[in-house]
Amino acid sequence: MKISLTTKFAVRTLGRSKRRTLLSVIGVGIGCAVALFLSAFMRGANEMRVQGIADSGFGHLRIAPGGWEKSRENALRLQDGRAELETVRAMEGVKVAAPHARSTALLAFGTRVAGVELLGVDPPAEQAISRVARAMSEGRYLNPGHKGMTVIGSTIAERLEVELDDDLFLTVVREGGEMEYAMLRIVGIVNTGSRDLDATICHVTLEDVQQFTGLNGAGEITITLDTARKVEQTASYLRTVIPEGDDVLTWKEVRPAQGADSKSDQAFMNLFVGIVVVVVMLGITSAQLTAILERRREFAVLMALGMKGIQVIRLVLVEAAALGILGATAGLLLAMPLVYYTATTGINFSAIIGEGTSMSGVLFDPVMYSDMGLWMIPRALFVALISTLIAALYPAWYAVKIDPTSALSLREA
Repeated sequence: MKISLTTKFAVRTLGRSKRRTLLSVIGVGIGCAVALFLSAFMRGANEMRVQGIADSGFGHLRIAPGGWEKSRENALRLQDGRAELETVRAMEGVKVAAPHARSTALLAFGTRVAGVELLGVDPPAEQAISRVARAMSEGRYLNPGHKGMTVIGSTIAERLEVELDDDLFLTVVREGGEMEYAMLRIVGIVNTGSRDLDATICHVTLEDVQQFTGLNGAGEITITLDTARKVEQTASYLRTVIPEGDDVLTWKEVRPAQGADSKSDQAFMNLFVGIVVVVVMLGITSAQLTAILERRREFAVLMALGMKGIQVIRLVLVEAAALGILGATAGLLLAMPLVYYTATTGINFSAIIGEGTSMSGVLFDPVMYSDMGLWMIPRALFVALISTLIAALYPAWYAVKIDPTSALSLREA
């Protein structure tokens, strides 16, 4: 492979001023390392947000009746929930598909009452899709076909002062507006670690909700995938196979507040990386300009010997690119140990947020992990090369403007 004369000259120049080159590489490397660590942590946090939403029973995708996204009306039902469920469960890449039906209800025990959202579930599917259904502190979860039983959150149990095998008086408004009453026996109590979330949990079988409300079928199908990276792709395909009148919603549409937070985090990450790039650019610009000033006579000789302005610019940019590649390598070496540690061990925020925290019904772990992968290499090269190349533009322009006669005669241009 033939190496151009410009490249050889650039490499020789960098090697001639080892101290300046080393300091420039360290500066670029530190900037890259900071950008890489922040990017890795924010990517990991975003993946944990999506996984937390999916594991809290909201899934990656949801098939909902048309208009549900705007009205959020619990009385809406799918066109053909049973057939849609079979179609989804047969799809490649689908981990779990769970049918749900919801209704606002009132629980009472003696003189104590609590308003809840009654969630009708398919017990085996719910335990597979929701960590809430697996967070049993007392008793057991629901069994298929067992009617008149419920699982409630520990906060509700405390408010109503009830325990296992107590019977709760349930009040539900039916489709026509009349009141429906029933007794529910407590077979399990859930404790997720979040008192707010435990105040919303009241699960019964899907058949019970159908009987109480007089509405047949499922109101939604919640879907989790093998990987969150295929959410949009799977959603696009599902929209072509489900009956007209039903919608396919992504987790961002089901939990819009969380979707907005994800966009805000991405914008913050981009802003911070931009700030790092600007800081590195300023440092490299200063170093490159100083180097150009020290080499005025050298550039004057080169131009006197016939080197064109475009060749001078190419020379300076090649030097900057070499610094960028070396800086990216240094940034990777500096960032990888810290990113590896936070990707495997994580950072525990339990002292700040407690053992578990919930937001809009989503349960999050207190330990945050970074995302470590091959994506770090192009990101490091991007940050380093963009910083050094843009920083070299003004010094390159200045080098072209050097007057050979003035420089060689040691007079100011």
